[in-house]
Amino acid sequence: MNNEHDLGYKHILSHKKNFVEFLRSFVEKDWVELISEENLVLIDKEFILEDFKEEEADIVYKVNIDGKDIIFYILLELQSKVDFRMPIRLLMYMTEIWREELKNTEENVKKRKDYKLPVIVPMVLYNGKNNWSAARNFKEILNGYELFEDSVVDFRYLLFDINRMDKNELLEIANVVSAVFLLDQDIEIGEIIERLKLIGRIVRSGASKEQQQVFKGWVINILKNRFKGEIRENVHKLLMETSEMEVDDMVSNLGRKIEEEFEVREQKGIEKGIEKGEDSKARKIAVKMLKKGLSIEEIIEFTELSENEILSIKSKLDNEKN
Repeated sequence: MNNEHDLGYKHILSHKKNFVEFLRSFVEKDWVELISEENLVLIDKEFILEDFKEEEADIVYKVNIDGKDIIFYILLELQSKVDFRMPIRLLMYMTEIWREELKNTEENVKKRKDYKLPVIVPMVLYNGKNNWSAARNFKEILNGYELFEDSVVDFRYLLFDINRMDKNELLEIANVVSAVFLLDQDIEIGEIIERLKLIGRIVRSGASKEQQQVFKGWVINILKNRFKGEIRENVHKLLMETSEMEVDDMVSNLGRKIEEEFEVREQKGIEKGIEKGEDSKARKIAVKMLKKGLSIEEIIEFTELSENEILSIKSKLDNEKN
């Protein structure tokens, strides 16, 4: 599990306004309009069981709608492989939440005829490269469920598959969560740079100051992991340099500076390639001159290769003859 990545997403979605915008942007259900920041309560508890605690992170919200408690359970599946145990894992976590609910409810309340457990809406946020192919309905992992129809336990979880989301739709949604998804998709570096140039103004115009700070924190902690080697260190420095700017200036400057960094590296690579090509050409000429019996001094003067380089070429030619 990429703990830093998980914590980054937890930080984003633990902000109530971000979570409400996430629901309204990505869940096409009528009940979404009944959810507001005011009636949301973030439950500061992880329902991670011993068998899975090294693999994931979760977020739990409770909301009261018309006197009824509803719980949203969001599992952050931020790993590359699809886990076909997902329906089982979700059932175990949901059971754990209900156990906690029962434990914290007075006995006389639990004995009432009208006592009911809260509805749990399970959600999975997935950013793997492969298409999600695990069962979405719990009953589908039960052997022979078709025989018993409504007599078996069943639920269907909501899936948010980040890499299958459409770029243009995410740009049109234009909020903090869609901006995060745009940057987290499995795309080439050049595309990341282009998206950085686009989303700065989106975040600044549509987000509160607090949301902007949350977004900037996510960018700083996560974006550097998209790069490797020396470029990663340089990107981290750029992130630190731009971190105090307003969010749109930070993001657009970051995109421009990363682009400049790659342009410099590309130019160096071209120059290195030219030097290598010229060196190779000089060596080929040296081989021809040696075969014609020209002196070392003459070859040095014509090719500008060093004496050691020419002697090395001569030694190889002599070995080939033998």
